[in-house]
Amino acid sequence: MVPLEARLLLCSTPAGFPSPAADDLDEPIDLGQWLIEHPAASYVMRVDGCSMTGAGIGDGDLIVVNRAKKARAGHIVVALVHGDRTLKRLKRAGDRLWLIAEAEGYEAIIVDENVEIWGVVVGLARRY
Repeated sequence: MVPLEARLLLCSTPAGFPSPAADDLDEPIDLGQWLIEHPAASYVMRVDGCSMTGAGIGDGDLIVVNRAKKARAGHIVVALVHGDRTLKRLKRAGDRLWLIAEAEGYEAIIVDENVEIWGVVVGLARRY
């Protein structure tokens, strides 16, 4: 795949009140390189479903998943549950780990011998 470069403005964009635009441009940015820290251990996946809308991840979004990063409580992860992929937040309750959806209507999943944490979500891309 050919890297996609876009021009990067040297200024940040406030999400509050408008401010004058700056004319200075920085070097081009390769979005793939910026989003993917470990290319050999990373995958881009399309999200199918709405269980993570509370975390800002919606149906059709693209997530960057890093298999080299160690999953910790609080991370959003891709897990295999009985061989099926799912996207959930990893949480600790007492001495147990759980996969928790960030939307109503989804059951919590205990992390046991039937669950494999496949990778950690490290990036998100969305088109409007």
